[in-house]
Amino acid sequence: MKALLDRARSFKRRVDFESGEYRKLAEGQYPEALFITCSDSRVIPALITGARPGEIFELRNAGNIVPPFGQQGASGEAATIEYALEVLGVQDVIVCGHSHCGAMGAIRSGDDLSALPGVDAWLELARPELAPVIDSSAARASLADVVQHNVVNQLVTLRSYPSVKQRLEADTLRLHGWYYEIDTGRVQELDEDGSFRVHAA
Repeated sequence: MKALLDRARSFKRRVDFESGEYRKLAEGQYPEALFITCSDSRVIPALITGARPGEIFELRNAGNIVPPFGQQGASGEAATIEYALEVLGVQDVIVCGHSHCGAMGAIRSGDDLSALPGVDAWLELARPELAPVIDSSAARASLADVVQHNVVNQLVTLRSYPSVKQRLEADTLRLHGWYYEIDTGRVQELDEDGSFRVHAA
């Protein structure tokens, strides 16, 4: 913690806040994309994308899960999606799953999460849609398969949001599915045929 605190205290000295770039940030934010990914500390959207401050709007939670639209109670996820589209006008939404995902690993293994009732209830949003992938596999589904299917499922859920649906119909929004490998840095993109592939830069 001391190292984090020391770096926070020296942040103003390490970054040129007198530059025009940072002064412009104070006037408002105009991100290009909403980036929905896992809370995992090893997944750093700005590092993966090379984004500068103000370029991506982030939504992070265990398993990069998008709750169904209209779910009872307040939802930080629904509020973030709504704000990104209705207020910030982002034109791209990325759902990014990753290798070595603990949340998806727990679903795949059928772990007993009774000691983690909050986690268990949260993962229940994704569990039913992943069951066919896990149960129907002759050999046990790989974690990569489960994570990638989860990305596809969350994109389907996103399409149920009225603000997303309207923009897709008007061709003013694009949805993207990514799979990030922590140990290699490789990013695979979801193609129209439902496969995840690495595309050359």
